[in-house]
Amino acid sequence: MTDYLLSRDWDRDVVPYPDPAIEILDPRFIPYVLGTATIERLFTGARWSEGPVWFGDNHCLIWSDIPNNRMLRWTEETGVVSVFRSPSNNTNGNTRDREGCLISCEHDTRRVTRTELDGSITVLMDQFEGKLLNAPNDVVVRSDGSIWLTDPGYGILMNYEGHLAKYELPTNVYRLDPGTGQATVVADDFEKPNGLCFSPDESRLYIVDTGRSHNPDGPAHIRRFDVVEGERLSGGEVFADLSPAMSDGIRTDRAGNLWASAGWGGAEHNGVWCYAPDGDLIGKIHLPEPVANLCFGGVKKNRLFMTASQSLYAVYVEALGTQYP
Repeated sequence: MTDYLLSRDWDRDVVPYPDPAIEILDPRFIPYVLGTATIERLFTGARWSEGPVWFGDNHCLIWSDIPNNRMLRWTEETGVVSVFRSPSNNTNGNTRDREGCLISCEHDTRRVTRTELDGSITVLMDQFEGKLLNAPNDVVVRSDGSIWLTDPGYGILMNYEGHLAKYELPTNVYRLDPGTGQATVVADDFEKPNGLCFSPDESRLYIVDTGRSHNPDGPAHIRRFDVVEGERLSGGEVFADLSPAMSDGIRTDRAGNLWASAGWGGAEHNGVWCYAPDGDLIGKIHLPEPVANLCFGGVKKNRLFMTASQSLYAVYVEALGTQYP
């Protein structure tokens, strides 16, 4: 598989059906694989692609190119890629709230912002108990309007994706109350809390821990929590361990499967891994680059967009994304 991925011309090759880069590990993955759909590379030329978010009302995908301090926009109708925002304050993760506004995690300014519908920017959070956030990483919005975010601090570990600075806070997971805007810590036992997503019914929250990125003995797994009264978390058992690879961004589909980015465990592990609701690994989408994040989009929300290192990839699947709008 590795030789094939490295030899395939991702911009020009005609790929035989079914796409050899899509691997079925369990019969439960078969219903989601389209025999006449192949993985496409839509763009290359970034330095570290992250935070894809779909704007169906504008027929476009927006994502972050963190080291280049910019956000890019891919337009569905033309396939043209343009700069959406520059500078972007080394923005990492993005999502949308229930009003359709863009919510972003900015490394360089160590804050979470909302881009209002008129284009103005509102700071939602930049400190907790009088101390600066580390460098917010990824974010998700629940249907009640609450905002949940991770703060591992990657953006202050280097100048490449932010700027060197000291940690002032533990590596927490936070919830912003939709009514008051007040932040509370919902999880404080992660080394490097990273990507996160809710189950389709929002009764569970999945959170990635990428502690192994800076600690050889650290975790490289996804944990699953129960959401209590929409405000607190309980449980936190390991849902999936990607060793020797690590995950980063994650998403669920409407059937409750979890789609996880994968990389950093060798070329054979780069791509997206799909887990059934019970935690079984049922399929893989292999790519030639480590994948940082993903989201569903397209008119029917059945197109999986994958931000992978220097590039943006997409593939149609017979799964529907859960994100709103």
